[in-house]
Amino acid sequence: MRSVPAEKGKVMQYRKFIECLEQDSCPGELEPCLQALWYDATGEWDTAHEIVQQMDDVMAARIHAYLHRKEGDDQNSRYWHRQAGTVYPEDAGLDEEWDVLVRELVE
Repeated sequence: MRSVPAEKGKVMQYRKFIECLEQDSCPGELEPCLQALWYDATGEWDTAHEIVQQMDDVMAARIHAYLHRKEGDDQNSRYWHRQAGTVYPEDAGLDEEWDVLVRELVE
């Protein structure tokens, strides 16, 4: 699994990303991981999942883990956390996990 360079995807600030969730369609300038999180936040889990399934990097694996946790498939979520080299967030809520992922991509 490839790691993601530290600066990749930092094309917008957190507030701007949150504001774009009000748009009717996903902004084209978002990099794929942010697109996946946008689709998830706007109720399109399947589209978010399709995006990360096509990717092979650490952040995509982390988002993939989050999506399966949200789906209720803890075993699959744990698998994707292992692929990403991260730990399953036992004590974090889904909203908190989503927020952490977004902030790592934009800040």
